[in-house]
Amino acid sequence: MAETINSGVAALKTLESWHVDHIYGIPGGTINNLMYALDKEQERIKYIHVRHEEVGALAAVADTKLTGHIGVAFGSAGPGATHLYQGAYDAMADKVPVLFLIGQNPQALMNQDFFQEFDEDPWFNDPGVYARTVTTAESLPHVIDEAIRRAFAQHGPAFVTIPNDLANKPIPADGYYSSAANFARPKLADPDDDLIKQVLVLLKEAQKPLLYVGQGAIGAADEVTTFAKKFQTPVITTALGKEIIPYEFESLLGSAARVASKPANEALPETDLILFVGSNYPFAESMFKPRIRFVQIDTNPQILGKRHHTDVAILADAKRTLQLLIDQGDDAPASPWYAANVANVANWHQYNEDMMNRAEGDLRFEPAFKEINRIATDDAVFSIDVGDVTQNAVRLLKVNGKQPWITSGLFATMGVGLPGSIAASLDFPQRQVFNLVGDGAAAMVMQDLATQVTYGLPVINVVFTNLALGYIEDEQEDDGQEWFGIDLPKTDFAQVAEAQGLTGITVTKISEVPNAFDQALKIQQSGKPVLIDIRMTNERPIPVEKLTLDPDKFDADTIAAFKKRYYADDLEPLSKYLKQYSVE
Repeated sequence: MAETINSGVAALKTLESWHVDHIYGIPGGTINNLMYALDKEQERIKYIHVRHEEVGALAAVADTKLTGHIGVAFGSAGPGATHLYQGAYDAMADKVPVLFLIGQNPQALMNQDFFQEFDEDPWFNDPGVYARTVTTAESLPHVIDEAIRRAFAQHGPAFVTIPNDLANKPIPADGYYSSAANFARPKLADPDDDLIKQVLVLLKEAQKPLLYVGQGAIGAADEVTTFAKKFQTPVITTALGKEIIPYEFESLLGSAARVASKPANEALPETDLILFVGSNYPFAESMFKPRIRFVQIDTNPQILGKRHHTDVAILADAKRTLQLLIDQGDDAPASPWYAANVANVANWHQYNEDMMNRAEGDLRFEPAFKEINRIATDDAVFSIDVGDVTQNAVRLLKVNGKQPWITSGLFATMGVGLPGSIAASLDFPQRQVFNLVGDGAAAMVMQDLATQVTYGLPVINVVFTNLALGYIEDEQEDDGQEWFGIDLPKTDFAQVAEAQGLTGITVTKISEVPNAFDQALKIQQSGKPVLIDIRMTNERPIPVEKLTLDPDKFDADTIAAFKKRYYADDLEPLSKYLKQYSVE
């Protein structure tokens, strides 16, 4: 008699062959047979029992972002499946390969409007690069293997719906196989020498060049910084690319637009050449001048020429192309433009240092970031939620180029910080992990603090409580509207944490901040999660997209009012440094 294997176990072994060692979900009647298989395979693949499927879905997306291996989450039929939808669209928007397994009623009960049944494939076809329902037990591991290959090949989420009866049948042990060992990413050829020469000509002709890098330049920090110095091109990163370049690099302008830094927003209107590398920055149409020269380097032909009129488009690897430009180009002479931007960065950094070191007045967010920077290890992982906390983290976290930094990029899903921290702690159990979140997003997923406790994940959770949806509040102010619908009820997040088994720490004064983070560090080092609730003022962070500093554009009273509101007496406009260095 031929040897057989349980179909559900075969499905899990297929996942294991793709380096999956944990999977998120909540059990339900239509996924029970997969659960039984997980029980049998628990020494090789860990089941992470989350409190909400959305958290599992977002954590699976974070797994892929952090490790490059496929993240996996599951939900039972009906509401278990629909709860995965937020993670699905998050993965779609950020182009992240991830696998979602969906429970379904046994085949004999399908298509009869049975309990919790709905036609799942069409629903998931919109966000998914692949959405199929398994039709035989023998094909179950094959369909899962196919889904993972499609997810990687097409850079998006894949969905496999599994009728419950098909995950608990004997199938031939030699009747399935995995293609994981054959998986390979395509390697693009080096760009033509003519394209390299065209870029070098544009660089020589430019008076105010900028290097604008995104996630495609992750791993190319040395090339980016060498290029910047050699060709005298200050560097802007997308928010998602923050981790690429060390905070202290002299000409790192930060990111642009609203979740951004002052130097980047001031340099963009002045530039005459942008080298756009490994990015699909969605605000390019509004932030980039239409008539400047533009070079784009990307590995995705769908992106080339998408965001701006492009003079030279190069389909190639960012790291390799930057190195070729470095090798073949001549050193640019010392540039007043570069020097002016370096001075502007130094002034911006000093402003942030002054804000982080404020010892008097109401508690704001900056002193907490000072302590995060102080206690963060060299390889710490930062999971950042959406809202003011994203904006503040972009400006204030002093990442060193070796500290992963993840958030929800294009879809901007509130509540993503906690799931990301769960994934990070599972993926890197020996590394320090932070979850930085506002009180609005914290309230959305706070039940899964219990997941950190259950699995012994020593995350440092920092909740910035200002009793408002601050990011939207500021938009309403800019629109000239009265504040409406943005207030949040007072929630004692330290007590919420304590109720779920964490240590909760409440901070209400600047003087309490250092001790709170010292205490949190000791708890984290003991292997337990901790939560610090920063109960702070609801003052608006400085709006770098609406700077009112330049005396050539604003009168003295307007500038004085802006500086008073944002404690910016010593903050200078880029125009001062352009004049100082005689930049025309």
